[in-house]
Amino acid sequence: MRAVVQRVREAAVHIGEREHSRIGHGLLVLLGIETGDTQDDLEWLAGKVARMRIFPDAEGVMNLSVQEAGGSVMVVSQFTLLASTRKGNRPSYSRAAPPETAEPLYEEFVRRLSQMLGQPVATGKFGAMMQVHLVNDGPVTLIMDSRLRE
Repeated sequence: MRAVVQRVREAAVHIGEREHSRIGHGLLVLLGIETGDTQDDLEWLAGKVARMRIFPDAEGVMNLSVQEAGGSVMVVSQFTLLASTRKGNRPSYSRAAPPETAEPLYEEFVRRLSQMLGQPVATGKFGAMMQVHLVNDGPVTLIMDSRLRE
């Protein structure tokens, strides 16, 4: 699993002309699921997202998790994170898990992250064409990969 994790002041997902979900300050997680990803990948990544200390404490040092900072989390599925641009100018998405595999893992990731945080997690809609609006805070943007454990 690969994730782009952004500390945000706010984020929203629109599908068509309708707002699907919105959060205030917290984390926007763009999640790509790779063929062969397992429950172990899911647990590792969800745990990292829940515990990552990237919010400022009283001294302004990034020392608080999203939960400690009183923030919210939004997870949006994004298979394009698994793109290979090695050959030519058209990305290959062959590493991305097919929808019938990826969707249950996406749903389980959201459920597990929600359990770890003790609060609901906002989402996009798997497979939908979405417009994701965000105000990056910092900016703070991290890339995490469960296979590389980074």
